[in-house]
Amino acid sequence: MPIVVNLDVMLAKRKMQSKELADILDVTPANLSILKTGKAKGIRFDSLAAICKALNCQPGDILEFVDEE
Repeated sequence: MPIVVNLDVMLAKRKMQSKELADILDVTPANLSILKTGKAKGIRFDSLAAICKALNCQPGDILEFVDEE
């Protein structure tokens, strides 16, 4: 998939654990893991906004386009 999720990178930069972010977002750690591993088929804008608010970052810090050609 040409969209790479860099959520684990941002968590490391903010010295935050996945469980802590999951608690802030009020989602299960399993659902957050699906997003972290890139297995999610999509993300809602309000979820992305909540992640950005919690990590004090921009959507581009989390999502990246990588051309596969």
